Amino acid sequence: MKIIKRIILGLLVIAIILGALVTYDGYTLYKNALNEMPLAQKIESIESKENYTKIEEMPKIYTNAVISVEDHRFYDHNGIDIIAIGRAVVNDIKKMSFAEGGSTITQQLSKNIYFTQEKKLTRKIAEVFMSFEIEKNCKKDKILELYLNTSYFGDGYYTVKEASKGYFDKEPNKMTDYEAIMLAGIPNAPSVYAPTKNLALAKKRQTQVAGKMVKYGILTQEEANRILNEEI
Repeated sequence: MKIIKRIILGLLVIAIILGALVTYDGYTLYKNALNEMPLAQKIESIESKENYTKIEEMPKIYTNAVISVEDHRFYDHNGIDIIAIGRAVVNDIKKMSFAEGGSTITQQLSKNIYFTQEKKLTRKIAEVFMSFEIEKNCKKDKILELYLNTSYFGDGYYTVKEASKGYFDKEPNKMTDYEAIMLAGIPNAPSVYAPTKNLALAKKRQTQVAGKMVKYGILTQEEANRILNEEI
């Protein structure tokens, strides 16, 4: 029994040391990224993009759709969602992979503007530190606006305005509810869900987004059904 306790204690100490090392590496990655380009400068460079789309130009149903499908507790957390992370850890353990990350919109913005898409624990730690930095310096609507101007929508589109004009030939604020909900689902996998790639899969993803909106009380089932029966 004593030997088993010593082994468990030894493993626990090793885990703590490894965790501390990974956290330090992640913090260093975060600090290096900020030193290379401070957050204010990074935001300024994003806002200077052609076709940068302000949140006031986006239909409310569109931003509600994005929040519902990407991070429904967006306005309640401080950059990370402990509940989502816990669920992701359990699912990753079950699948024995690093497939689900539980990332918030703020974390996705951190990844979009500072880090690579590579699934590494060090990067995830850096992402958390950067998310706290962003939340400390930006209001929630600004974070959402920046996220939607740094996400990839497929077909070479990187802003809401580019995507709405490219896919629907109209300004963002002219999108129908049907189009807005379809657009909200594309960044999850643009090569799959872009309507120019596979309209059937784009509609399937659109239905998933509408389902999330019903689940979180943004739409009634009747409203969702009506919207989904519209045509582009």
